[in-house]
Amino acid sequence: MRPLDPRLLRYAHAARRFLLVGALLGLAQTLVVVAFAWLLTRAITFTVAGEPLRTIAPTLAALAGVVVLRSVLIWLLEVAANRGAAQVKSQLRAKVLAQLAERGPDWVASRQSARLSTVVTTGLDALDNYFARYLPQLLLTMIATPILIIVILSQDLISGLIVIVVIPLIPLFMILIGRVTQSVQQEQWQALQRLSTGFLDVVGGLGTLKIYGRERRQFDRIRSITEEYRTRTMKVLRVSFLSGFVLELAASLSVAIIAVSIGLRLIDGALLLGVGLFVLLLAPEVFLPVRQVGAQFHAASDGLAAAEELFAILDDETTPEISRADAVAHTVQLGSGALVLNGVSVRRGDTLVIDHLHAEFAPGQLSVLRGVSGVGKSTLVAALLGFVPFTGNLTLDGVTVSAGSTRGWLAWAGQRPGLFRGTVAENVALGAVSADPTGSDQSLVVQSLCWAGAAEVSPATVLGVNGEGLSGGQAQRVAAARAIYRALATDCHVLILDEPSSALDSDAEAGLLVGLRHLADQGRVVIVVSHRAAVAAAADNVIELQELTHV
Repeated sequence: MRPLDPRLLRYAHAARRFLLVGALLGLAQTLVVVAFAWLLTRAITFTVAGEPLRTIAPTLAALAGVVVLRSVLIWLLEVAANRGAAQVKSQLRAKVLAQLAERGPDWVASRQSARLSTVVTTGLDALDNYFARYLPQLLLTMIATPILIIVILSQDLISGLIVIVVIPLIPLFMILIGRVTQSVQQEQWQALQRLSTGFLDVVGGLGTLKIYGRERRQFDRIRSITEEYRTRTMKVLRVSFLSGFVLELAASLSVAIIAVSIGLRLIDGALLLGVGLFVLLLAPEVFLPVRQVGAQFHAASDGLAAAEELFAILDDETTPEISRADAVAHTVQLGSGALVLNGVSVRRGDTLVIDHLHAEFAPGQLSVLRGVSGVGKSTLVAALLGFVPFTGNLTLDGVTVSAGSTRGWLAWAGQRPGLFRGTVAENVALGAVSADPTGSDQSLVVQSLCWAGAAEVSPATVLGVNGEGLSGGQAQRVAAARAIYRALATDCHVLILDEPSSALDSDAEAGLLVGLRHLADQGRVVIVVSHRAAVAAAADNVIELQELTHV
C-alpha cells in the first residue's frame, strides 16, 4: 500500500476531512515552531547581551504562550487523528459488510471466513496507528519540512544548502528499509491469517476431534503456527529497531554537520549569534517529521496490510452480474400469482448444476423440491434468493424477477438455523426490521413458533452464541418460525424452507407441516426443500430434480 492510498479517500470520506483538518493543524504547528525558535533565540541573545529582566520578560511571556499553544495544537492533532481513525474504520466496515451482503453467501463461502473476520475486526483496528501516528507525521513532513527549509535558507544560505543536500538521504534509507519492512510485515500478516483460520477450524471441530482422539495433533499444529507467528513478529521488531536506529543516526549526523558549520563560522565572526542559534534550533525540527514518518511506518504496517486486503475485497469484480443488476434493480411488487421458472439454468463456476428447469409454484399449494444429494436443490434456492446468477426467465405473478432485484416478497430459512445471542423472541422477530418482540408483536411471535411446531419453546428463553440453549431440532424450528414471522409480519407472498425437518421427529415434523398448510391456505407460495417422505406425502406439488450427466 502506498503512503496515502487514493482508495482510502474514495471509500472513506472521513479521511478527506481528517487530511484537511490535519493539514491546517500541521501548518499552525509549523508556524508555532518557527515562533518558538525565534523567541528562544531572542531571549538568549538578550541574556548574553546583559539586558535587564524587564526587557526580557515580554519575550519570555510570549515564549511560554507559544509553548502552551504548541501543546494544544499537538493535542488537537491527536484528537483529530483518533476521531478520524474511528470514523474511517466505521465507514470501511460498513462498506465491506455491505459488499459481502451484496455478493451473497455463495461468494463469501468461496473465501475463508476466518480471513474475512480478521480483516474486518482486528485488521481494521490496526488503522488506529496509521491515523494517530503515521499520517500526522506524513502531513507534517509535507508541510513543515519545506517551510522550515525556506526559513533556514532565508537566514543562512550555507545551512540551508546542507539541509537540502542531506535530507534526501533519509527518504532513501526509508524506501530501502520500507521494502524490507513491507516484506516481513506481509509474511507476519499471512501467519496471523493462518493462525486465525487454524484456530477456528480446531474450535469448530473440537467435538469430533475429541471423540476420535485426534485433538493432540491439532494442539501441536496450533502451537507450530503460533511459534511461526511469534518468530515473524520478532523479525518485524528487529527490522523496526534497526531502521529506527539508521534513521536516527542519519538525522543526528545531519544536524551535527550543520552545528559544526555554524560553530566554525561563529568563531570566525562570519555569522551572528542570533542567526546561528535560530538556525541551529530549527535544524532538528526539519528532520524530526521525516524521522518520525520512518519510525511510525512500522507501527502502521499492520493496518496497511489489512487495508490492502480490504480494498481488494471492495475492488473485487468477480461477480459483476449481481452487483450491477442490483444497482438498477426494481422491487417486484407483491402479487397473488404463481412463481414460474422457464428454462432456468444455474452454474457453479464452470459446472452446470441446473439445466433449463421448467417449474411452477402455485399460490395456495405446498410445493416440495426433491432430489438426491448434490443434485442442485440448495443451488436452485440460492438462485431464487438472488445470491447466484442464473439464465432463463423467473417471474412472479407475471413480473420478471432478475438476479439482483430486491426480494421483499420472499421469506426464507436455510439449512443452518443461524441463531444469535438473545431471546428466542428477538431471534424470531429478526425477520421484520420494525418488529417489537416484547410489545404488540409478542402474539405474532407465539403464533409463528406454534406454526413452526415449536409451541413448547418460550419466547423469553435466552440463547447463547449460535443458539446455545436449544437442541438441534428446536433451533431448526425457531429458524422456521423466523421465516414464518417475516411472512406474516410483512405479508410475504413466497416462503422457502430448506430442509426444515431434517432434525425433527415425526410429531414435530407433523406440527410444522400443519403450520405450513395454514400459510398455503392464506394464498401464499410455500416451497419446501426436503427428502423426507412425510413432507412429500403432505405436498400438493412435488418437483423432482434430476441429476445431470456431465461429459
